[in-house]
Amino acid sequence: MARYTGPVCRLCRRGGQKLFLKGTRCMGPKCAVERHNIPPGQSGTGKMSQRRPSDYALQLREKQQLKAIYGMLERPLRRLVRRAERMSGVAGENLLQLLERRLDNVVHRSGFATSRAQARHWVRHRHFSVNGHTVDIPSYCVRPGDVVEVREGFRTSPQLVAAIATTGGAGTLSWLLCDVSLFRVEIIGTPQREDIDAPIAEQVVMEFYSR
Repeated sequence: MARYTGPVCRLCRRGGQKLFLKGTRCMGPKCAVERHNIPPGQSGTGKMSQRRPSDYALQLREKQQLKAIYGMLERPLRRLVRRAERMSGVAGENLLQLLERRLDNVVHRSGFATSRAQARHWVRHRHFSVNGHTVDIPSYCVRPGDVVEVREGFRTSPQLVAAIATTGGAGTLSWLLCDVSLFRVEIIGTPQREDIDAPIAEQVVMEFYSR
């Protein structure tokens, strides 16, 4: 499956804000936004970068940042947008809920990985199970009542131990019940907007797709 493999720090610089794509590096002095907070490329400091962006440019940038944060490609994201529009409630919040319920995001938000990219890598390598069944699809959508667990053979991995030590087992969200000592997290509800810390204006993204 295709995915973005380029330097992710330039995505943060392009948006002018931290997207927290590299885990602990984003919190330290080596963060690209802290060291060199201008748009990437030769024209990053030119007159073109100082112009007021159009409405389309703002919508496009917001959509691109959403894709970068959750590691999405255009076609899967467009499918989620259409699904969110068919659901009851506010379409923008529905979209964020669907993104938050992805298995790789749940692993990250539970504190078992320092970034969504790391969580995606581990899910693809079959290190996590859902309701006792191994799942290697990062986009798998969990539901209330599901139990996500670290598989037995991966629990002593130095990388996992280091990730838990770094995050502190940060699973204090209202819709997740995380027990780091048992290497499990239970989905006890649906994510609410106040639980989602992604710096995204979801309504702007929906406006982009409604053109």
